[in-house]
Parts: sequence; structure tokens; C-alpha cells
Amino acid sequence: MALLYSILATFLVSLISLVGIFTFGIKSKYFENTLFLLVGFAAGSLIGTAFLHLLPEAAKGLSSENLFLFTIIGFTLFFVIERYFHWRHCHEKVCKIHAFTYLNLIGDGVHNFTDGLVIAASFTTDFRLGVVTTLAVILHEIPQEMGDFGILIFGGLSKSKALLFNFICALTAVLGAILGYFLSNIIANFSIYLIPFVAGGFIYIASSDLIPELHRDPDIKRANFSLLAFIFGVVFTIVAKLIK
Repeated sequence: MALLYSILATFLVSLISLVGIFTFGIKSKYFENTLFLLVGFAAGSLIGTAFLHLLPEAAKGLSSENLFLFTIIGFTLFFVIERYFHWRHCHEKVCKIHAFTYLNLIGDGVHNFTDGLVIAASFTTDFRLGVVTTLAVILHEIPQEMGDFGILIFGGLSKSKALLFNFICALTAVLGAILGYFLSNIIANFSIYLIPFVAGGFIYIASSDLIPELHRDPDIKRANFSLLAFIFGVVFTIVAKLIK
């Protein structure tokens, strides 16, 4: 039953990625202004998730040296991946889909995968622990999935493609749950090294791609609102941490 509970829980978590469907009724001119708010919110939630959720969790099982080493490895690898995508798709200085769109899908996919590992390990230990863990994951996924959808749209995808890719990416949590169930005895050691790696990727995406894009916005009013959205994204992760 632990495997069934884990799969059902992670599928429920994956459905949160469809939150972008609520933007389909918004007119394009209004959505353009909303998009900058979503990008600011995404940058804040990525930073908050990395520093307030992922790194403290990894610090429970890693030495400070390994914690920061794997964070740097994640940061550097995402830099290398972006350089590849930029060279591959933007070498003529024309990017229909920005490189950070792919980076976000990769980072979010690995993050969702680790969520699945954690949920499966929790249900394997105790049903009530699994329920509590699933609720905690849902709380920190809500702001992140809102931001992820905004990132994909801002990066050049249509709303329908952004929704589809975001959902497919979210389903890696189910894969993580299945693997986590069968490897529950060693999964803690495996996932603990993935967590700072993902944190490094999130820090890279927020600081190297999203925040510089917000700085380029010539509309001072919209820029100020996107700054407030960034702060709200950080605050949202703090509230989720306190509730957890």
C-alpha cells in the first residue's frame, strides 16, 4: 500500500503544475503585465526555495564542505548547460525560446524527482508521516509552479505548451516515488546529494537569468511591481516553511 499511496500523493502534487490554466481567460495585454509579476515572483520563490528549504534540508545530512561543493557543482553545471543551449539555439542572436526555459525544466524536473523520493520514503516509514510530507511538498510547490509557468511563457513558449511541459516535468515526482519505494533503504543518501545540486541550479536561474531580465524592463512602474513580486515570492516560501 505504501507504493500506491506514494504514487497517488505524487500525482496529486503533479496536478499543481496545471495552475497556469487560470491565466487562459486573461486578455493578452493584461497578461503581458502579469507576466513580469510572475517572473519576479518566480525569482523570489526560487531563491527562497533554495536558501530556506533545500539547503537547510541538505545540511541535516551533509557536512558544510560537501553542502557548498554540490551547490557550486549545480550552479556551474547549469551555467554550462545554458551556454550549450545558447550556442545551439541562439548563436545568430535570435532566440525564439530562451535558454533559461530549458534550464528551468531541467531544474524543476530534478526537484520534483527528489520530492517523489522524499514522499515515498515517508510513506514507507509511516502513513501519517507520508501525509504530512505530501502536504508540506504541496505548500512549497504552489508558489514554485506559479512561477515556473511564468518562466516558460516569458521564455517563449505558448500558454498551452507551457502548461503541457510543466505538467510533464511535474510527473517526474511519480518516477521518483516509484524509485524511492524500491530503494527506500539507500534513498536518503542518494537524495541528500541531489538537493544542494538543485539549489545551485535554482540560484543560477534566478540570479543569472530572471533578475537581469527584470532589470531590462524600461517601465519603472512595472519594474517596481515586479520587485514587490520578488519579495512576495521570498515571503511565500518563508510562510510555507513556518507552516511545515
